[in-house]
Amino acid sequence: MMEKKKMLRFDGSVWCNLDIALRNADQIFRRAVRPLGLTVIEWYVMRALLEQDGQHASELARAVGRAATSFTPNLDKLQEKGLIERRPDPGDRRAVRIYLTARGVACREDILRVAEKIDTRIASHFSPEEFDIFQEVLDVIQTLDAD
Repeated sequence: MMEKKKMLRFDGSVWCNLDIALRNADQIFRRAVRPLGLTVIEWYVMRALLEQDGQHASELARAVGRAATSFTPNLDKLQEKGLIERRPDPGDRRAVRIYLTARGVACREDILRVAEKIDTRIASHFSPEEFDIFQEVLDVIQTLDAD
């Protein structure tokens, strides 16, 4: 692994540099999922449902880091594409659960292939030890309290 000089901007400001990194990663993800006919958030939802089908919308929103209050349009678009369906929750008449349709399940290999491609691309810039640390840092940032 070749040693690179750090090129952090804004005097190394964590927030500014994290935001720049996230915007760059978002562009990489957009290009990777575009051939699937999905947006990044739709791809996240599909991945979450592949891991656990039949989640409540609020659970899905939390799983993909979005506010439940603004999440419905994302589900509407996936339903229009024929990839998910809403079903009543048998345990709570007021709630619905989100399930993959047969067409959604058929996308499994493509969705997982894209995930592997992105992970491999990112991991290729790190040694295995550095990548483990990187994932630990991501875990900490994901679980920080927002207060």
